[in-house]
Amino acid sequence: MITLYGIPNCGTVKKARSWLEEKGVEYSFHDFKKQGLDAATAQSWVTELGTETLVNRKGTTWRKLDASTQSVLQGAAPVPAMLENLSVIKRPVIDLGDRRLVGFGPEQIAALESRI
Repeated sequence: MITLYGIPNCGTVKKARSWLEEKGVEYSFHDFKKQGLDAATAQSWVTELGTETLVNRKGTTWRKLDASTQSVLQGAAPVPAMLENLSVIKRPVIDLGDRRLVGFGPEQIAALESRI
């Protein structure tokens, strides 16, 4: 089963959820704000995807962070800072079981369509 990670009021998450529902794709939603994120999952994402893909450097959360925290998020051990600032993770993260997708654009839609 697909797990969609994000926050419910994010516009991109809303688009992804609507698309999945329109296509009749069964999925579970994991709300970062309510359910948090465990360190093992975050570390597996960093290992698989890297911080270039995973960390949103364009959002307001990033701009509000001090330079030291921004540096940690771009460094070799970003997970603790990510867990303290969950909104810095690009959304949605779509867990397909064998791989993860980040965001919701043409590339992610094509990957999802190949699964349904």
